[in-house]
Amino acid sequence: MATDQIRQMVNFILQEAHEKANEIRVKTEHDFNLEKQTLVHEAKLNIQDEFAKKEKDREIQERIARSAEIGACRVKKMKLRDDLLKTLISEAGAKCGVVTRGANYPQLLQKLIVQGLIKIEENDVTIFCRAQDTMTVKKILPAAVQEYVEIMKRESSVTLKPKVILSEDAAKHLPDSSYGGVLLTALDGRIVCDNTMSSRLNLVYEELLPSIRAILFPDEQ
Repeated sequence: MATDQIRQMVNFILQEAHEKANEIRVKTEHDFNLEKQTLVHEAKLNIQDEFAKKEKDREIQERIARSAEIGACRVKKMKLRDDLLKTLISEAGAKCGVVTRGANYPQLLQKLIVQGLIKIEENDVTIFCRAQDTMTVKKILPAAVQEYVEIMKRESSVTLKPKVILSEDAAKHLPDSSYGGVLLTALDGRIVCDNTMSSRLNLVYEELLPSIRAILFPDEQ
């Protein structure tokens, strides 16, 4: 009898133990699955965030590359445009050389000297020219000074007696890049009037530059 009771108690304890073990197993599996789902969800979110970050970085790099490419194209375009303008003014300068070889060049030199004397407004003036123009300037210089005196007398009723000399210092001759013309100085070089062909060409170029750009680069207007 006592043995049966003991057996029943053992069976009851074992039953309780099995049920408790099963309960623990079920709860453990539930907690495990819940934790696994949480970890998987967090991993998915991390992957999505990482992908979004990489996608954003890629878009930024693409924009930077595109901007750099556009900038490089603009720089190249500006360089080509500037090269074209430099070629234009170089060709115009070469055509000035044709003028200096023409029959009317002495008259042009005289007018440039007279204009320079009027601008510089000094009585002691030194003139510089290209080596190949020395003889021509010497020849027309008296007439240029006389014309200047007559103009000033007519305009101001004052008779001037300017001292205008031509520099014969070979080291100070104007370079061929001046394309001809003259350069006048006074007060030991402190006053300068550049009336060379290159200077006149640059003045005309600056004045006409907007029109030149409009003709050469109409799409930029």
